[in-house]
Amino acid sequence: MNFYSLNQQAPNVSFKDAVIKGIAPDRGLYFPEIIEALPKDFFNKIEDYSNHEIAFLTIQQFVGKDIPEDALKEIIADVLDFEFPLVEIEEDVAALELFHGPTLAFKDVGARFMARCLGYFSNENTKDVTVLVATSGDTGGAVANGFLGVNGVKVVILYPSGKVSDIQEKQLTTLGKNITALEVEGTFDDCQNMVKTAFLDEELIQNMQLTSANSINVARWLPQMFYFLFAYKEMKSKGKDIIFSVPSGNFGNICAGIMAQRLGMPCRHFIASTNVNDVVPRYMDTGAYEPKASIATISNAMDVGDPSNFIRIRHLYKDNFEELSKNLTSYSFTDNETKEAMLKLYNDFTYVADPHGAVGYLGLKKYQQTHPGTYGIFLETAHPVKFLDVVEDTIRENIDLPESIVKVMGKKKKSIKISQYDELKGYLLGK
Repeated sequence: MNFYSLNQQAPNVSFKDAVIKGIAPDRGLYFPEIIEALPKDFFNKIEDYSNHEIAFLTIQQFVGKDIPEDALKEIIADVLDFEFPLVEIEEDVAALELFHGPTLAFKDVGARFMARCLGYFSNENTKDVTVLVATSGDTGGAVANGFLGVNGVKVVILYPSGKVSDIQEKQLTTLGKNITALEVEGTFDDCQNMVKTAFLDEELIQNMQLTSANSINVARWLPQMFYFLFAYKEMKSKGKDIIFSVPSGNFGNICAGIMAQRLGMPCRHFIASTNVNDVVPRYMDTGAYEPKASIATISNAMDVGDPSNFIRIRHLYKDNFEELSKNLTSYSFTDNETKEAMLKLYNDFTYVADPHGAVGYLGLKKYQQTHPGTYGIFLETAHPVKFLDVVEDTIRENIDLPESIVKVMGKKKKSIKISQYDELKGYLLGK
């Protein structure tokens, strides 16, 4: 399997090279040359497969021969060592809980998969790889945990100062070893622009091997297909049309869901639920894609003004707006609406949702108003404890801290403050 740049101005590369490079030299995202649907018999009998078997059969075509089958199965077993429960909330509504991994966020799957792929490839390379990643919240902690102690890999995480939760900040600033946190005076978009600039900096490229662990990286993005398939396996017996509502910031997660659909997973529709950072909802209304500066909200992981992965979604539909509209609806919601949804979920169903999951719930319920008879699954992408203040203030109850969070909150934060790209470059070059 080879991957090509969506900007069409760079050579095609293998899975291994796409993972190591992260982004193509022409600044385009990598995309698989071929997407082969899985046999219909696989979906007819999906309940007979284990989650590990489903994941292997899903990802194998994209990895190709770059990782042998036995090694790939070991990686999958190592990555998927926690549960992905589907919790029924009310009639025809369920939450797919993706926060049962080590950092309590959905990004644990992609970050761990990528880390183990790079670890495998580093055994073949003598040159160290530096993973450069921007985070709006959960990516940083998941990447830091996934790559901690991986030989031959250094991790540099950029995060916007004062715009991630205390727990998120502790998860990415307290590990040490091969993990360094850079605290950026600015927004997530500023962090992401610095990362993209670094990948085009000839001096950096000549002096080090850089890659990204954002969902722009194929090894971060593609494994997110797994849990959509796990949810379908569990819901298949209901015999209803399934729709997914995905809290969306950089749009990698929902793009992975659409990829699972392309592999043959029966799914009637996708809803991209956003906060007031509504570039995609406005695009789906008008057909005009107009990035804008991001706005800070209580669902901070979705505070993205120019979502990188939306270009992959548009590419899947050959930029045919009419075809895309048949499969994707997008809504935006305010912080007040989000809090009202959190309170409703708690008061009516004794379910504690984080702000991102609440946005997913809102999008699902809005779509179901005009599409009755569908079975809706909204993704609960982070443990509510990661947004402790807003959750407790909203539901007016205290929630218990998981042991892993208690441990990290007692550690001392260590970060390096920067505000300009030159400071990032200087750090990377050791100046």
